[in-house]
Amino acid sequence: DQAYHAGQVRYGNWYSWQIGAPQALLDIDVLLYDHLGATRVAEHCAAVDHFVPDGAVAHYTGTSTGANRVDLCRVLALRGVLGKSPAKLALARDALSPVFPYVTSGDGLYADGSFVQHTYVPYAGSYGAVMLGGLSHLFALLKGSAWEVTDSGRQVVLDSVEKAYAPFLFNGLAMDAVSGRAVSRGVQKTDTRAVRQDDHLRGHGIIACVALLARSASAAEKTRWEGMVKGWIARASYSPLLTSPALGVAALARLKETADGPAAPSPEPTGHRLFPGMDRAVHRRPGWAASLSMASKRITYYENGNGENLRAWHSGSGMLYWWGDTFANGQYSDDFWPTVDPYRLPGTTASRKPLADGEGGTWGAARPDVRWVGGATDGTYAAVGQYLKGLSSTLLAKKSWFFLDDAVVCLGAGIHGRDGTGVESIVENRNLGENGVHALTVDGAAQPTTPGWSATLTGARWAHLAGHAGYVFPGGAPSSLKALRQARTGRWSEINLGAVTDPVTRRYLTLWFDHGTDPTWATYAYVLMPGASRERTAARAADRGWVTVLANTDGRQGVRVPSLGLTGVNLWLAGTVGEVTAGAPASVLIRESGTTATLCVSGPLRDGAAIDLTWNRPVSAVLSRDPAVQVLGTGAALRLRVTPGTLAATHQAVVRLG
Repeated sequence: DQAYHAGQVRYGNWYSWQIGAPQALLDIDVLLYDHLGATRVAEHCAAVDHFVPDGAVAHYTGTSTGANRVDLCRVLALRGVLGKSPAKLALARDALSPVFPYVTSGDGLYADGSFVQHTYVPYAGSYGAVMLGGLSHLFALLKGSAWEVTDSGRQVVLDSVEKAYAPFLFNGLAMDAVSGRAVSRGVQKTDTRAVRQDDHLRGHGIIACVALLARSASAAEKTRWEGMVKGWIARASYSPLLTSPALGVAALARLKETADGPAAPSPEPTGHRLFPGMDRAVHRRPGWAASLSMASKRITYYENGNGENLRAWHSGSGMLYWWGDTFANGQYSDDFWPTVDPYRLPGTTASRKPLADGEGGTWGAARPDVRWVGGATDGTYAAVGQYLKGLSSTLLAKKSWFFLDDAVVCLGAGIHGRDGTGVESIVENRNLGENGVHALTVDGAAQPTTPGWSATLTGARWAHLAGHAGYVFPGGAPSSLKALRQARTGRWSEINLGAVTDPVTRRYLTLWFDHGTDPTWATYAYVLMPGASRERTAARAADRGWVTVLANTDGRQGVRVPSLGLTGVNLWLAGTVGEVTAGAPASVLIRESGTTATLCVSGPLRDGAAIDLTWNRPVSAVLSRDPAVQVLGTGAALRLRVTPGTLAATHQAVVRLG
């Protein structure tokens, strides 16, 4: 009567008029249909038609793509039901079709499992969740009717459950690396209460969508998904799924039905997944999982907009998230984002140059002018690299991560800046909770636990943070390695203008390499061991032959781990690392096992140029290879030519060793 009617001129955010308000209004009208009367129903239909005309889905552009398009279709479908309009229902069904096909740029699902919204933002945990939720509802609503969704492209959506969503779900949470500005929402203000959001609650919403979508899937998919859902329910100890405040009664009832059903609960999978389409990687091992966020010309450092996520400037500068299976599951849930030092996000290299709130522009505008971001994986291990240019700074760095069985080997080189400020590489910045006093041990010696303690750890070979992880410094830590215990106070409203202003305090333990003011080609090297005991960390540090750093320069980085038969190399320029020579920039992962070896190669530059690769090892035969791999020679050395295409996919060849 007062605002949402056919005579109203739209103002403010388009979303409220075309998605937020009409979805709520139509849901209410469905529930109260028998009590509204024909006149009121007609008025409400007219209001929806005014703000969401058929033309809203006429073209797949602008605000009518991906999750937004699905939301618009949901509005049109319910409008069709409420107003008994077959044409509206048909339009809603048909307008879904552009959402289904894989894309190679911009908004949508990618064949590699990536999901992007707002052109440049990895968004499976937020907009992607909205898209999956809307499709699960629409598939269920229209199933068995004259308007059932029968487009064969719907299989892409069904496949996305295991390709695009499940990889980012861990023990019930949805990883922040793919949740965009939603990570800043924390505790939102309403007229009557404060509503909390976090990675676990976002995960609960996606899991509920999977449970509903299972009703529209094949029998085999339904069985697999119900096993996955049942496993997530069983492991969601930090934030139980079946009492989640993020879900309504219907969603909770479906989850309870699945929990009580016959499906066997599935364990968390192990393995590595690279997502070149959105500069992300996920590594899973027994007992822990990790996620890596990077940025390039294609993918933003971070997204801010509508006053949200104002200080996540460096979250695309190599932020390395990780969680344990039964520990540290609340690491980023427990008021992490308003209290963490935004210049010291774990895994990143960043300038201390002061940045303004929303630095770089809104809606993903902040992107570095770099292409070499990506890596190579065999599905178990990976070599991943990022050519980093700092946001609004002169910072340059080459960063590599080698994801292994129980560890991640992290290298940095070519670290250079001229901002007149310090530059740091953050080994770790753990949220210890409101009163955490987790013990830090360095080379066997216990360190103080009082907030404000700091130290320089020159020569340290290892450090261990009780209840979290071990850290090994090959060759001993340089004088630039620092440690700090800190109690930090912040407000959600400082990073999100719509959030509560009450202060919160959390304690942190930070380890970082201080490269000094305006460093010239600085380096770092460390090994992260999630969940490792103090004893295992010390033993790894004492085993000087466990890892060999083959190179750590501005042009090339690489490691060899003999116990795994693994060599990982990132070549920023053509050149040689150990036994590997590449004629063009490349990422290479080699696994030797008995008499065979698997070579994995990618071209992170995505220019499609051929990569001539030589492995200076005797090879008697090539047993199998991807179509993109051409054999140039075997014998005393293996010579391959890889034509990688433009999507940074990994290409493989399996060889018999000579």
